[in-house]
Amino acid sequence: MGTGGAGAPGGGPFGVGIGWRPEIAGFVAALPGLSFTEVIAESVPASGPVPAPLAALRDAGAAVIPHGVRLSLGGAEPVEPARVAHLAAAARQLDAPLVSEHIAFVRAGGLEAGHLLPLPRSREAVDAVVANVARTQAELPVPIALEPIAAIFDWPDDELDEAAFLTEILDRTGALLLLDIANVYANARNRGTEPTDLLDRLPLERVAYVHVAGGAEHDGIYHDTHTDAVPREVLDLVAELCARHRPPALMLERDGHYPPADTLRTELDAIAAASGYPVVT
Repeated sequence: MGTGGAGAPGGGPFGVGIGWRPEIAGFVAALPGLSFTEVIAESVPASGPVPAPLAALRDAGAAVIPHGVRLSLGGAEPVEPARVAHLAAAARQLDAPLVSEHIAFVRAGGLEAGHLLPLPRSREAVDAVVANVARTQAELPVPIALEPIAAIFDWPDDELDEAAFLTEILDRTGALLLLDIANVYANARNRGTEPTDLLDRLPLERVAYVHVAGGAEHDGIYHDTHTDAVPREVLDLVAELCARHRPPALMLERDGHYPPADTLRTELDAIAAASGYPVVT
């Protein structure tokens, strides 16, 4: 079983963490074993003081990773310089060891989708992502990890399967991988494939950290909601991943409908048990 690796935030295993959100700031601050967290990059001011709870975590030695949601790395148009500059400033403000963003697009032709949208897995899309990642890397003070998103459909003009698409992007950019294991589960369930098939073909040594989240099925489609409990199947997939190559860090991702603190602690403990990392609660 692998432990740690080149993709580790800050250069070493960080174990289990949780995404920082203002609604659960007190809960996150009180976790005695927490050594890393993630914050939405667009919520971090480019200058001036960062939110006091984040500053306290940073000053206590926890790695705080800005996670971008608005760059539109998969868009046909070049990334907007001001958005890249903001991501770079957030990394400096937080003394972050790396940043992360999505392999997706959120705008086209001047229109904002308001959602992360999947790319066709085409050669043209690979070229667009690679060009935008290069533009972003040129301005960043730290490495970037790229996150594939959940998709409830595939484009009809796909030329590559998911593993080949992601591997080519990582190889050509030298970027790290932010693997959302809940997305892996959701995509496989909706496509009728085996999620472990993707794990067997991805460069797992490039994983910087892992998102673990819950979802729910509606009308036969499994949606990666980030507001439901992490299902047993996703925890089992965490164990499958760690049996192949244990990532440096795994993070519980919750974006709303926050349960009681005891429930969050139970979810964090379950991730620790599945991954073999120490509990942080």
